[in-house]
Amino acid sequence: MSRPIRIVVAKPGLDGHDRGAKVVARALRDAGFEVIYTGLHQTPEQIVATAIQEDADVIGLSILSGAHLTLFPEVMRLLHEQGANDVLVFGGGIVPEADVAQLTAVGVAKIFHPGARMQDICDWVTATVVPRG
Repeated sequence: MSRPIRIVVAKPGLDGHDRGAKVVARALRDAGFEVIYTGLHQTPEQIVATAIQEDADVIGLSILSGAHLTLFPEVMRLLHEQGANDVLVFGGGIVPEADVAQLTAVGVAKIFHPGARMQDICDWVTATVVPRG
């Protein structure tokens, strides 16, 4: 039997609003996933280091600050640089629909917008991620 899917939920940058990230982290945990919540004000380097150290299958990034076009691609670059291309990344928060294609182009697998149902996020993870180990 394989282990549960392991998800790092992170708040990159200076964004100080974490209610949404905590709600998503709790929903994922309640759905049976193993969740590591990194807390506020994480750098892309810290997020990637945590994902590698925790042998994460997925990183969920939550952002409200508008810095998604800088921070999300940096997380993707660092994952690639560290040889962790098998770690799936999804995001949520305030991400304009017009920016989704640019984030997808750098490897972000999915963006969930405000009002996304927790069940939809959990179902997407279940359908998309194959746990390692």
